[in-house]
Amino acid sequence: MSTANTTVLTRPSEREMVLTRSFNAPRDLVWQAWTDPAQLARWWGPEGFSITTHEHAIVEGGVWRLTMHGPDGRDFPNRIVYVDVQAPARLVYNNAGEAGGRPINFQTTVTLEEAAGVTTLTMHVEFGAAADLAFVIKNFEADKGGVQTVGRLAAHVDMLTSEHPEFVITRVFDAPRELVWKAWTDPAMAAQWFGPKGCTTRIAKHELGPGGVWHSCMTMPDGSEMWGKFVYREVVPPSRLVWLHSFSDASEGITRHPMSPDWPLTMLTTVTLEDVDGKTRVTLTWTPHEASAGERQTFVGGMAGMNMGWGGSFDQLAALLSLY
Repeated sequence: MSTANTTVLTRPSEREMVLTRSFNAPRDLVWQAWTDPAQLARWWGPEGFSITTHEHAIVEGGVWRLTMHGPDGRDFPNRIVYVDVQAPARLVYNNAGEAGGRPINFQTTVTLEEAAGVTTLTMHVEFGAAADLAFVIKNFEADKGGVQTVGRLAAHVDMLTSEHPEFVITRVFDAPRELVWKAWTDPAMAAQWFGPKGCTTRIAKHELGPGGVWHSCMTMPDGSEMWGKFVYREVVPPSRLVWLHSFSDASEGITRHPMSPDWPLTMLTTVTLEDVDGKTRVTLTWTPHEASAGERQTFVGGMAGMNMGWGGSFDQLAALLSLY
């Protein structure tokens, strides 16, 4: 499914930019794309940029502190303070950052309106002084950057509404790749970090190789048990793991999510490990496998929870690696 049109940029005054675009997607989905840190990392910023989020609290008075990384290696610290949060229709925030050694402050108002399944985004950016807007346009092509950013959002929304939506989480660990690989593939190590915070994991079966099975049980803080099953498709040490991921029972059967019956029955999981100057970048991608439209929609709606769950697991993995 493609977006309904291209991004339109207008300049109501010398201090303002307004960007508008329509999306063939429900408003709730576009709102989530704008407010979920895991999704923001996929599209925020002009083409070639990436971001690191240091803190994020999307409530009135809450702060989103991030660093934008330019394709030329330069970093741009930003601090966003939310002024008005009305889910899923309106966001107002103040942005304090710097560009070219010059402090740049502006306020952005984002509105989302839905009609007949089409969501129209209006992004109104107002600078404190006309000279500031002129400076960032002349030196950093902020007008083109705004259009590119909304374009990246459109591409992300297209992905979410496609037959193969993706959840992606990335973390750089201060440990060599061989050790991180071992933490993923050695059952004794994996049991120490795999799963949400507060639970304990027991790995009942582990066959590392194409067609092999991982079968594990997580015991939650309330004493309840949740079984999981992987069937490996690819094992390429020390750089890549691919498996089909499902909920399970004590007999290795495939079961539905115990708290979400519309969750995809299986998900394709890809984990890559990259060496980064002696550290290791881990990227995990989840994609619904042979899922219905309703299951895909449930998956997209659960991305904030996935980010929290995998983020907690990665925190535990980082703590374990620090002991070696």
